[in-house]
Amino acid sequence: MQLPESQVAVLEAASADEATPVDALAAATDLPPETVTGAAFELEEQGLVAVEERVEETISLTDEGTEYVEDGLPEVRLYEAALEAGADADPVSMGRVIGSSGLEGAAVDIALSNYARKGYGSIDSGEITADPDADPAADSEANALESLAGEETLEAGDVLDQLERRGLVEVAEATSREVTLTEQGVTELMAGVETAETVGQVTPELLTSGEWADVEFAEYNVEADAETVEGGRVHVLREMSERVKDVLVGMGFEEMDGPHADADFWINDCLFMPQDHPARTHWDRFALERPTHIDELPEDLVERVERAHREGVGEDGEGYHSPWDENFARALALRGHTTSLSTRYLSGEQIGEIEPPARYFSVEKAYRNDTLDATHLLEFYQIEGWVMAEDLSVRDLMGTFEEFYAQFGIEDIQFKPHYNPYTEPSFELFGTHPTTGELIEIGNSGIFREEMLEPLGVECDVMAWGLALERLAMLTTGAEDIRDLHGTLADLEFLRNAEVTY
Repeated sequence: MQLPESQVAVLEAASADEATPVDALAAATDLPPETVTGAAFELEEQGLVAVEERVEETISLTDEGTEYVEDGLPEVRLYEAALEAGADADPVSMGRVIGSSGLEGAAVDIALSNYARKGYGSIDSGEITADPDADPAADSEANALESLAGEETLEAGDVLDQLERRGLVEVAEATSREVTLTEQGVTELMAGVETAETVGQVTPELLTSGEWADVEFAEYNVEADAETVEGGRVHVLREMSERVKDVLVGMGFEEMDGPHADADFWINDCLFMPQDHPARTHWDRFALERPTHIDELPEDLVERVERAHREGVGEDGEGYHSPWDENFARALALRGHTTSLSTRYLSGEQIGEIEPPARYFSVEKAYRNDTLDATHLLEFYQIEGWVMAEDLSVRDLMGTFEEFYAQFGIEDIQFKPHYNPYTEPSFELFGTHPTTGELIEIGNSGIFREEMLEPLGVECDVMAWGLALERLAMLTTGAEDIRDLHGTLADLEFLRNAEVTY
């Protein structure tokens, strides 16, 4: 019997008494493991050997996981610092606790996102509390990391899934193969096996000499393992953003753009947001250190906006009777919503006066100092939009939403009355998550108030909204946590396979 050289080597090195791993055969034959694997499969097809496969799972700590074994999980360190600061008795400034914990950079966000989830305490309005009954020594994730560091095994389950999501462990699967001689293989060896002269690939020399016509080529094993190559792809949120833009342009809207860092005047004052509103404190906004204030604002518009805040608009308007400071209005911050673009456009400052009817939108980033959880991030994409026309009503607004979301196969939108300083009437939008069945908030909307529009020089109705792009992506892709989509804890495997369907 004649066989290729690699098959002869594997056949002679294999045993009929016990299974031999591919790595052992490779060492015995001085052949690469992949060559041995290919030869083994070819011998198996001829009935000369049996190949047994096993999938083995290995769990190892990442560099970040190893760091937490040594220094402690960020949320545990935050809890310990909160206890030292007395947060188990009274709320303590979050900045003070973070400073004493020694946490920096991304570790702060990680600590904040896991603190309440594990029951260590609560974080609200820039203050932190610590539950005196919490027990860091019983933290299942910390204990699992310690076990892995001590080379102990870890059973599959929720704890392992959470550690993998956080990027603290790597779970890898490897296929091991063992080869055993069959009775037929033993018989052929006893009868004598010769090495056949085979060629593994066509070379320039074989072609130029013409020898390719006379040689015997080795068979190509199409079932042999190949290296997995992960190609690049457009991010799910980018796909969703482009789809949203296509839908809105198809509905007759034009796109807006403008600065990410803007004056509080455009972000809040033009929206008839009082300057003493809680959302305008340093706990909820990201102020700029350099420069701190904008140089130029339209003086006449500033006067009209200030008058609306102090006195109100119309015969029955009263305003807020609260302090209003132009220096505060000039303060620069990252926009907390993209409605700052709407005020710039409606005022005529961005592209000149706009005549009704008009429709504008944007899909841009906004920034808020929120507590991280499954539906909140520090930066997110907002689908901003407004329609300027005569005699608009809430029915027009609801109809617009139903048409928009229907383009994504979402037809169970629910509406809930709401309060906004700048719209009346106002309502929030909710959609049903396809996996959990829970209602999640997906947007806020309403008809702009006269106190906002009159200073901007708008004399007809404007209906407007701010919708969450990430939450729309959750409804269409089935993602259960906004942090799976982007951020330090993004699920790369999910992003590789998720599809934006419509």
